[in-house]
Amino acid sequence: MKKKTIRQSKRLIISLFVTFFCLTASAAQAQTALVTIDLQQVKMVQVMDEIENQTKYLFIYDKNMDTGRLVNVHVNKRPVAEALDQMVKGTDVVYEIQGSNIILTVRSQQTDGPKVVSGKVTDNKGDAVIGAAILVKGTTVGTSSGVDGVYTLRIPEVNANTMITVNYLGYEPIELLVGTRERIDIVLQEQSLGVDAVVVTALGIKKQEKALTYNVQEVSGSIVNTVKDANFVNSLSGKIAGLQINASASGAGGSTRVVMRGVKSINGDNNALYVVDGIPLPSLRSKQTEGIYETPDGGDYEGIANINPEDIESMSVLTGATALNSNDIEYMSILKDASATAIYGSRGANGVILITTKKGQEGRVRVNYANNTTFSSPLVMPEFQNTYGTSSDAPSMSWGEKLVSPPHRYDPEDFFQTGFDETNSIGITAGTERNQTYFSAASVNTRGIIPNNVYNRYNFSLRNSAVLLPEKLTLDLGATYMKQYSRNALVQGIYHNPLIGVYLFPRGDDIRKYQLYERYNAGLGYSEQFWGLEFINGVENPYWVTNRELFENNMQRYTFNATLKWNVTDWLTLSGRVRTDNTRMNYTRKIYASSNTLFASEYGNYLNHTMSHNNLYADALLSIDKSFFDRALSLQFNLGASLTDDKHSLVGYEGHLAGIPNKFTYNNIVSSDLNTLPGQENYHDQSQAVYATLQLGWKGMLYLDVTARNEWASQLAFTDELNIFYPSVGLSAVISSMADLSKTGISFLKIRTSYAEVGNPPQRYITGRNYSIKGGVVTTETIAPATHLRPERTKSFEVGMNAKFLDNKIWADFTYYNTATYNQLFCYDAPPSTGYKKAYLNAGKVNNWGIEAVAGYKNTWKNFSWSTSFTFSMNRNTIRELVPEGTIDPVTGAEVNLPEVNMDFGGYRVKLKKGGSIGDFYVTGLKTDDKGNIYVDPNSNTVTTDPDTWIYAGNTDARARLGWNNQFSWKGISLGALFDARIGGRGVSVTQALMDRFGVSEASVDARENGIQLSEHQMLPGSGAQEFFNNTGDGMGMLARYVYDMDNVRLRELSLGYDLPSKWFRNKMQATVSLVGRNLWMLYNKAPFDPEQTASTSTYYQGIDFFMQPSVRTIGFSVRLQF
Repeated sequence: MKKKTIRQSKRLIISLFVTFFCLTASAAQAQTALVTIDLQQVKMVQVMDEIENQTKYLFIYDKNMDTGRLVNVHVNKRPVAEALDQMVKGTDVVYEIQGSNIILTVRSQQTDGPKVVSGKVTDNKGDAVIGAAILVKGTTVGTSSGVDGVYTLRIPEVNANTMITVNYLGYEPIELLVGTRERIDIVLQEQSLGVDAVVVTALGIKKQEKALTYNVQEVSGSIVNTVKDANFVNSLSGKIAGLQINASASGAGGSTRVVMRGVKSINGDNNALYVVDGIPLPSLRSKQTEGIYETPDGGDYEGIANINPEDIESMSVLTGATALNSNDIEYMSILKDASATAIYGSRGANGVILITTKKGQEGRVRVNYANNTTFSSPLVMPEFQNTYGTSSDAPSMSWGEKLVSPPHRYDPEDFFQTGFDETNSIGITAGTERNQTYFSAASVNTRGIIPNNVYNRYNFSLRNSAVLLPEKLTLDLGATYMKQYSRNALVQGIYHNPLIGVYLFPRGDDIRKYQLYERYNAGLGYSEQFWGLEFINGVENPYWVTNRELFENNMQRYTFNATLKWNVTDWLTLSGRVRTDNTRMNYTRKIYASSNTLFASEYGNYLNHTMSHNNLYADALLSIDKSFFDRALSLQFNLGASLTDDKHSLVGYEGHLAGIPNKFTYNNIVSSDLNTLPGQENYHDQSQAVYATLQLGWKGMLYLDVTARNEWASQLAFTDELNIFYPSVGLSAVISSMADLSKTGISFLKIRTSYAEVGNPPQRYITGRNYSIKGGVVTTETIAPATHLRPERTKSFEVGMNAKFLDNKIWADFTYYNTATYNQLFCYDAPPSTGYKKAYLNAGKVNNWGIEAVAGYKNTWKNFSWSTSFTFSMNRNTIRELVPEGTIDPVTGAEVNLPEVNMDFGGYRVKLKKGGSIGDFYVTGLKTDDKGNIYVDPNSNTVTTDPDTWIYAGNTDARARLGWNNQFSWKGISLGALFDARIGGRGVSVTQALMDRFGVSEASVDARENGIQLSEHQMLPGSGAQEFFNNTGDGMGMLARYVYDMDNVRLRELSLGYDLPSKWFRNKMQATVSLVGRNLWMLYNKAPFDPEQTASTSTYYQGIDFFMQPSVRTIGFSVRLQF
């Protein structure tokens, strides 16, 4: 009775445990393929238990089987199949591995004689493996799998010990006992770190890693799913060499700045292209913050941010010169260099991230459920003071006397709420030999750290793969739907920013009285904002801003795609793909009555915009994969054509409200007001292209890659050059295949080099005549038609080495690259004699060179394994030339003189000039004397600003980036830790400048009590601190004092997980529970903001903090269940 009670209690505990984590869950980690077992004369069941403990495999066998027989097993970090071979040796037991199950059966006696065996060879993702060699062990009898992975093998004579061996380049070899079976389906496991590993490259084509002439790094979907972010791209930070990632300050679901190998274009976009299942995605990036005033209308978003990361199977990282519900992503590749990306044309000029999503698998229904729940708080905050209060003559400032007994110790961090992010996803897969289906659904529900900031997203995807004609014709269909809602996604700026009022709030006052942010006015008939302070014009009660200035974005996106593949022969394939991607977004801005009249009437303000974007992509591809001269010469050839069509429209209106307060409708807008602005924006881009790739390989030692693409882009209409040609060539030599290097400890050694050219068309519309229409009146043309423009071009060269040592336990990759981008686009002020105000021309040259290096180690000691990798990257950017002196514009005939290009944002200037670098910035400071010392008025003992003198402050780009990733596992316990570091780069903090001016910073207290250090030999007394800081003005007056080094070192990610024993669930379910954290520890940072966060994900406006929303530290848990 007692035992029964214990069993019932145990079941109850397990049930409660599972129920709890089912509400909050995430999907089990990948199985390890290696085991270490040293057992002598033990029962077979003990070996089975040990294999189950070290792997995710489960044994299935008849209860009458004798598992008590004695066996011997001695393996050290070897595939589980070797352990099984030793376990069943000399017995009548045979095994078969099917997915995560090991099936044991008793060998039946078979009469000798001929037999025909057939089946299908697939990889662990369910894809057909073409050309796998199936041999009868110990004989020369064999066959190979066909175009659909199907094989038929005639065995002349079968007995109880007849076995077949299966081999394919890049996969672990396998041996199977034939027994009585007539159908044997085979699943091969990829050699993930082996010499012949297979990766996905451009156009979705799989190639051997050793055959690539550019660097490659393929990563699985788990890289973005262990410690999650609402935009999965942020989870790549610190993990990939040469990849610069800066998250937007807008919070959950915002865009991400992804720059590979430096900024190349002065006026074009420098962000990477995303390719999902071989099809490029439209960017859909929102307008980015420029200036100091407000977040642009529409909020911050981009297309890749709303993919479900659980759909990602893996990502490949290709870094060579020739080269979605993230839960749905199978794997990802990143192509950084021009030769790897040239085949994608102008859209791939800045690098490509290749994503492969999950699809259905043959077999029973499998269900994966994942949950990730995290809580967030501000990571980096300025230092505030609570020493001094306010004075009667300046109640909005904190330059009063010391607070003896403050009425309320004020901490601005109390304004922030605990952020919350919960992600739930479910994936279901099932299928037969000829038809497989995958379905997923996911939700992301986020509450930001700023009150009333909300982000919700829901993803659904469906994919079906079918064999229409065995070994000949396959069809892959997919569809996705996404619905997203965001509210108050703040970036930074003066207006509609609650942080200004929070940070600058006077220390002698009590902010709690303003938490009731509105009071009813009976005379007006509505509630008014309660706020009696004045900081900067436009700054309001922070609680009013978060609740009565609402910025809402509703977005829906749906896609349909189809791929038809015809295997004409075993070496010739024809395929066609088509995808339609449609997005509709409605954005509203509602400013309530009694808000600041800068942006509303006394009754309020209303904006309503609707955007739609329709993208169509289609391509056709002919592929040849054939070998000659007894497989000594291999040939891969692809010939294709593609069409990309983008249609974009935006319509809407905005204006001040008329007589009815807070009635947000078009009919309540003052139609005659200057602030009433109807809006319409349309464009239609199209490009057509033909392309070809050729790879020749000789005996697995030498490989030659050649690609060519010709593209016709609509942006080049009316010009002399209507097309862009992209060539590339690469060569690799596998030294370890030419000579035996095993005695030196070298498992694999390859050297490679490549060269490529890519290009960018100019911005749309500038090559033709343009007129604006306002109020029914056509205005005069002001910009000269740039009919002479040529595409921007980038020439890229790289050389590198890939090596592996000690049976692939140690690996190292090294790459040097050099790029030159010319035909840059410039807009200049045309002379009056031309009849135009502005004109465009091609000129200039930008150079980037750099180094990328990766080193790693992986090993297993019995139950313990450790994997570590280190990444390093550096890039140097130089403007070799802008517009050379004496340049003549071929359209206007004017001589163009453009020695530098300046972009000003108050007291912050981006200056481009010959010999400088993109990212150089200048600031204004204080007047100096003829000796260079800061000028101090001898009569008033004060200083003054010098708005006309620009001081070089530095460059916003890092000098180097480093990452150190570690993964440990022991008996089902896993620990992961990622550290990353940025060396170099500078930025400015307007936040700190204004905090000093208003006397709320700890620095202002230090200045009052200890004086102000102007220079090494100059000091101002503390009595003049307030007057000194008044020079800041709106924060931009003397930014030279607020330039900070952006070096930082942090613990980027930390995870601690445990794989619950499957026996707890009667082998019906696998479960992993984890504690996860992101940005847990900032080891070093001197800036009052997070240097890795940005207010703009475009090229410029980097490194500026103007009351930017802080980055967050997150901690939480995740659960993964697999049924």
